[in-house]
Amino acid sequence: MNAEPEPTGAEAQRTRKVSGNVIVGVVTALFSLAAVGVVLWFALSTPNSSSRQTTNVVYPIGSAALTQPSGLAPPSANALSGYTRSYVDNFNGDSIPAGWNVFTGVPGGDPGAQFGGHHVVVSGGLLQLNTYKDPAFHDEVVTGGICQCGLANKYGAYFIRSRVTGPGPNDAELLWPKVGWPPEIDFNENGGSISDTSSTLHFSSTNQMVQNFVTVNMTQWHTWGVIWTPSSIILVVDGREWGEYTTASEIPQRTMTLDLEQRTSCSKGLECPTVAESMEIDWVAEYVKQ
Repeated sequence: MNAEPEPTGAEAQRTRKVSGNVIVGVVTALFSLAAVGVVLWFALSTPNSSSRQTTNVVYPIGSAALTQPSGLAPPSANALSGYTRSYVDNFNGDSIPAGWNVFTGVPGGDPGAQFGGHHVVVSGGLLQLNTYKDPAFHDEVVTGGICQCGLANKYGAYFIRSRVTGPGPNDAELLWPKVGWPPEIDFNENGGSISDTSSTLHFSSTNQMVQNFVTVNMTQWHTWGVIWTPSSIILVVDGREWGEYTTASEIPQRTMTLDLEQRTSCSKGLECPTVAESMEIDWVAEYVKQ
């Protein structure tokens, strides 16, 4: 149990209960944007942040593998200049691989929500987080969440190939501190939307925040990335930067773990789906500085 105060925002709350199993596989699947001739257009809004949109730097997306769920396989070991791949998982099995832990119980600070262990499923080359009314919980809306609690890093690059099936739950991909809170780096958090998503950097003992927002179709497959160094945090989608944090006092300087989760606030009438929805993750690829 973390002795630090839990966040109060829906995007920052976490359960402190986890049940074991790590994920060691590799879902090979992603569409090569060049191969299919797709150009991603997205609008960028950057309140309270020092972010920018660039077009001259291309980050890893994945390699064409049309037999895979998302059409792209994970990037190669040397796909990110100056980095080497330290971990990759494409979820080819039928169980949660080692190193990952499934969230269960009531999330901290949100007594109206519920994580269910059986709402996290590995099947068909995908890691699926599923939100639906669960008879085992008196037909309450229950969500899925998982953390790579067995592997904490200080700095590095993370790339996630994912999509959501529809609106409703808050789907989040983030870095969470191994000990204490804040900091927190939410690098893809849609707030229940399928037309846009956000990033939130939490810092300081009073939980100050800076944010970025980007308009993008969340039901399509995208490669989301975050490159975290001692001096900056770069936000990436489909190989292109859409935001950046560079204020030294805001950058986390402690080890953190990767979390993938859904959240609801049905008791408040927020982020509450009316039908079953899922976050689907094709693969995870992580890199460390050479």
